[in-house]
Amino acid sequence: MDAAKLAEALTAQSLFADCEPAELSDIIARGQVRQFKPGQELMAQGEEGKTLFIILKGLARVSMLAANGREIILDYAEPGHVLGEIAFLDGGDRTATVEAIEPIEALILTRGAFGDIIDKHKGLALRLLKAMARRLRQNNAVIEADRAYTSGPRLARFLLRLMMGDTSDTGNQLKIALSQGELGNFAGMSREQINRQLSAWVDNGIIALKGGRVTILDREALIDVAEAW
Repeated sequence: MDAAKLAEALTAQSLFADCEPAELSDIIARGQVRQFKPGQELMAQGEEGKTLFIILKGLARVSMLAANGREIILDYAEPGHVLGEIAFLDGGDRTATVEAIEPIEALILTRGAFGDIIDKHKGLALRLLKAMARRLRQNNAVIEADRAYTSGPRLARFLLRLMMGDTSDTGNQLKIALSQGELGNFAGMSREQINRQLSAWVDNGIIALKGGRVTILDREALIDVAEAW
């Protein structure tokens, strides 16, 4: 992998999205590529965060256990996602667990190697701070909006977040087949709410359910629901 390919893989919200080619080249040179099998943990909530992960291939599940023991699914990480940056940067414990759903290939960077890169590229630290601030602003907007929406629009927003990135037939499916319980953990809704809402959308021709997989039949209608207050 070269700097151009890594830059192409990084998402717009990535910590390294604004990096220059020379910086990405050093990240590649100082990093180590590692593979993870489905079901294998990349990191565990509560452990020391000595490394940072850049997902190159595959899909991973990001979750945390709340104080009451309830599991909360935070995200599903695709190629380009940067994981573990909070504990990596502040020296604290991991805030979430990341588990491979599909075979994962990740570029791993140690804190020592990252420090050397920061020392070499003087402008990198400021760009990373701006990227963190941008991500915090976006997260605050998502949290505020999700609290404001009722259960139907909230579920529609989460389904749209989980959709494939293209507009082909497979692009109308979710990235992963989720049980209603797991979808509820992701959207912050009960299984009963999920079942009731999905059934209503099936009846209205907005989605189809087959073999535990959701297919979006009318994306525009789902967008209209997601934007309804």
